[in-house]
Amino acid sequence: AIATAMAVADRHMQMFPPAEQPWFWTESVFMFSLVELHRVTGEARYLDHVQAWVDHHIDVGYTIDQSDTCAPVAMAARLLAETGDPKYRQPYDDALLYLDAAARSNAGGLSHFGTFPLAATLWVDSLFMLGTVMTRWGELEDNQALFDDLALQFPVFSDELQADTGLYAHAWSWPMGDATLNWGRGNGWVSAAGYDYLRALVIRGQSDAQTEAALASQTAAIVSSQDGSGLWWIVLNHPGEGYLETSTTALFAYGLARGFRYGLLDAELVLPAIDAAMIALDDKIVADQDGLPVITDISGPTGPGELADYLAVPLEDDLGYGVGAVILA
Repeated sequence: AIATAMAVADRHMQMFPPAEQPWFWTESVFMFSLVELHRVTGEARYLDHVQAWVDHHIDVGYTIDQSDTCAPVAMAARLLAETGDPKYRQPYDDALLYLDAAARSNAGGLSHFGTFPLAATLWVDSLFMLGTVMTRWGELEDNQALFDDLALQFPVFSDELQADTGLYAHAWSWPMGDATLNWGRGNGWVSAAGYDYLRALVIRGQSDAQTEAALASQTAAIVSSQDGSGLWWIVLNHPGEGYLETSTTALFAYGLARGFRYGLLDAELVLPAIDAAMIALDDKIVADQDGLPVITDISGPTGPGELADYLAVPLEDDLGYGVGAVILA
């Protein structure tokens, strides 16, 4: 599995030079996967690639005004830890200013569009795009306030977005979204970010019973909604409609495995689902003309909408966040 992840990462790094990639969630998921791959392998080229990307944007300037542009800040935590270079603290300081300034719901949930002049709206994407930043910097800086804020965010998002089934809707208080639809990748963001946050708490000797309960309920629904192929549908509560999708499957495999590894999920419940997902993901890796691995069948960027909107999003290859999700898995 590590060899496969490395081969996938090496090709994507070669195809997509870091200085040409945006300061945005779409590429930050891939960069986050390289941070984890460096942690596992110790191979310098993975962190070098991340460093080149972050350095470029520090040099040319970046904006943090929404969840999607805050996501890259997570990578600066690893760079500061590895290099000690104080320039990597600046994105963190800017993110703290953003978190102070971002709009929130009445219950304190961070609005997806942060400092935009819009009414507060909660999107499940934010739990990963902001949550990963807060978890990784909270660990590095021993910043309990960031963990306390996450201990607020997950229950607030769950109160507004989690159905009785355990699955999450895409958005709350967004006029173009259908709150009864359970978008697959969105639920993947919740599982991946939630179990990484709980992992950090386990290491700190802490716990969050509310978030554990919400994620346990989601996990039961994830396992029960897995298709016989090992994949998951892009809209989880409309199986058989639309398509089975790679990034959803990879994020579930990663999130559930992280939950299991840190003693939060039972092996009998999740290991068969993870194993089936990994076998299915192997089939989504195809060779290009040079024999190098390409990740296929990734749904494009997706905003909240009606069922037809989700089903109309095309499947593509080589999208950075889908590649990153598979590497994480």
